[in-house]
Amino acid sequence: MLIEIQDLCYTYGEGTVYEVMALDHVNLKIGEGEFIGVIGHTGSGKSTLIQHLNGLIKPTSGRILFEGKDIWEEGYDRRSLRTHVGLVFQYPENQLFETDVLTDVMFGPKNEGLTKEECEQRAKMALRQVGISEDLYKVSPFELSGGQKRRVAVAGVLAMDPEVLILDEPTAGLDPGGRNELLNQIKYLRDKRGITVILVSHSMEDMAVYANRLIVVHEGKIAYDDTPRNVFTHHRELEKMGLSAPQITYVMHDLKARGLEVDTRALTVNEAARSILMALSLRKSMKTAEAQEKQD
Repeated sequence: MLIEIQDLCYTYGEGTVYEVMALDHVNLKIGEGEFIGVIGHTGSGKSTLIQHLNGLIKPTSGRILFEGKDIWEEGYDRRSLRTHVGLVFQYPENQLFETDVLTDVMFGPKNEGLTKEECEQRAKMALRQVGISEDLYKVSPFELSGGQKRRVAVAGVLAMDPEVLILDEPTAGLDPGGRNELLNQIKYLRDKRGITVILVSHSMEDMAVYANRLIVVHEGKIAYDDTPRNVFTHHRELEKMGLSAPQITYVMHDLKARGLEVDTRALTVNEAARSILMALSLRKSMKTAEAQEKQD
């Protein structure tokens, strides 16, 4: 198992009047090559959870294991851990600071002690992987579009060759085109490199399309941990948590309530379209058969 969380608790302001338990006895196992979505209402504890995975926050109690080793054991190299478990914060373009794109992406490998040639090789590979063309390498990152800035920020983490890529709301503020472009690149990376991706997002549509496992955090606990298809069957329970299901889920349930025998577990537009066409075809066949019976 790549990452294992054992009985994790975290309390903000412990011992003060502002004490709040953000995580309450959380247990999770995260394997290689998974694409995991994490959802939860604001204040649910999801961002606190992911910041534990590479040692940015120390647990109040419980353990975080990476490849079987406790990351808070005395002598553990957490700086090295962060090259294996990369975290891209919300609005990562705010972390861009170098004079040009290539130099910015080289920053991480440089801090690992690699040679200039190795840093440049890593940076160029990462930029190619996120779809940034060579003509932008010497451009100031501040001259890029919002979507390009996000991809450069992701490349900066990829250049450290992580085994786990954690992204906290990476598409916030992007238009639909930029959002789809970035998420498609992330999916491509996961498929090609086999890295584990953990994506925090408020978009249920994105979770339905990209994640193969969905974790729902509610009041510091894990409410659901299953496939998106299974989790979204609990859409009424999710609503009570301040969440929702993809719009397709509601459309399909409405059609079912109106008598059309559609698959309410459909998650994408294509799945819904196939189900609706099949249901309409079945209804037509039944009406034809009924009409034939009356004639006979």
